[in-house]
Amino acid sequence: MSLSNIRIVLIQTSHPGNIGAAARAMKTMGLSDLCLVKPSRFPDDQAEAMASGADDILKSADVVETLEDAVADCKIIIGTSARSQRTLRWVISEPRECGVIASENSAKGKVAIVFGRERTGLTNEELALCHQLVHIPSNPEYSSLNVAAAVQILSYECRVAHLDGVNEAKQAGTLDEEIVNAKDMEGFYSQLEKLMIDTDFLDPDNPRYLMRRIRRLYGRIQITRSELNLLRGSLSAFAGRKFRRRDND
Repeated sequence: MSLSNIRIVLIQTSHPGNIGAAARAMKTMGLSDLCLVKPSRFPDDQAEAMASGADDILKSADVVETLEDAVADCKIIIGTSARSQRTLRWVISEPRECGVIASENSAKGKVAIVFGRERTGLTNEELALCHQLVHIPSNPEYSSLNVAAAVQILSYECRVAHLDGVNEAKQAGTLDEEIVNAKDMEGFYSQLEKLMIDTDFLDPDNPRYLMRRIRRLYGRIQITRSELNLLRGSLSAFAGRKFRRRDND
C-alpha cells in the first residue's frame, strides 16, 4: 500500500478554511494528494492559516473544473454520503471498511475519496462516477459533520489499514495485472451506450437509470487491461455484425 496513492477530492468547497483544515487532517495521517474541484476561493490566506503547517499540501494541490478531471487516472473512486441509503442501491461501506478498500487498491494505482459540497453533498451525476459510497455513522440527533472532520476520519482509517498490514493479507492470490482507470472505463461506457442506442436497446429520449445501473454493475468489479480489451473488442464485433446485416437488407 502507498498512502501517497490515496487522493482526497473536495468539490466546490465554499469556505477556504475547510480546505486548509482538510490539508492538515491529511498530513497528520500521512496523505499528501489533494485535488480541488472548482473551489470558491483558493489560494486564500484563511486556507493557509487553517493548514497549520500543511502548506506543502496546499501548494501541491491540483485545481480542476470537474470531478471527471479529478479522478481520470484513478482505479477506484469512493464517494462520501451523508445518508446510508438512496433511491438506487449502492455498495455503501463504513469508515473502517473504506480504509481497508483504499489500502488494498492503493497498491495498484490511485484511489480517490470524494467529498461533496458542504451543504448539498454530491450530485447524482457525480455519484454515478463513484464505484461505491462510504457513510460515516454520526449521531442521528446531530449529524452535521464538517468536511474537514470527515476527511480526518477517513484519512485516519486509511492509515490504520496501512499500519495493520491489511494490504499484504488481502492481496494474496490476486492477479498481477494492471487495473484500468476511470478515463479508460469512460471510453467503454461511451462505446456501450452508442451500441445500445444503435440496436434500439436504449432509448436516448427515455434512458431512465439504465446507464447508471450499468456503471454500478461494472463498478463493483475491478476491470483489468486485458478484460477491458476483451469487452471493447466484443462490442466492436457486435457493432460490425449489425451494420453488415443492415447492408445485406
